Amino acid sequence: LSDCLACDSCMTLEEGARVFQQNQKEFFRVLTLNKKCDTSKHKVLAVSICPQSLPYFAAKFNLSVNEAAKRLCGFLKSLGVHYVFDTTIAADFSILESQREFVQRYQRRNQEEHALPMFASACPG
Repeated sequence: LSDCLACDSCMTLEEGARVFQQNQKEFFRVLTLNKKCDTSKHKVLAVSICPQSLPYFAAKFNLSVNEAAKRLCGFLKSLGVHYVFDTTIAADFSILESQREFVQRYQRRNQEEHALPMFASACPG
């Protein structure tokens, strides 16, 4: 969230407050609490990894992208993370939806004055 540019108000105030709570300090606080309490009282920790971060780790540690993903997942699980998700499929769905919207707008370009241009991008945050 610290990298968010608030470019398109994609989150409501309530969602923003929830995301703001998901920071490094809170993450380590929950990890510490989970280590101290009964497993039945653990808070479930889930981490999502965006596809853009994996090549960085791969290059930094001289690994293949797949090996970097495996090691990063293993590291996070060793810390106490319950679930690690790869968001590549979400990025793919986003591209497909943008494609679909562009085709629809392109087909309506003669009927609607504001059908084109269409501006789209992945969130830079």
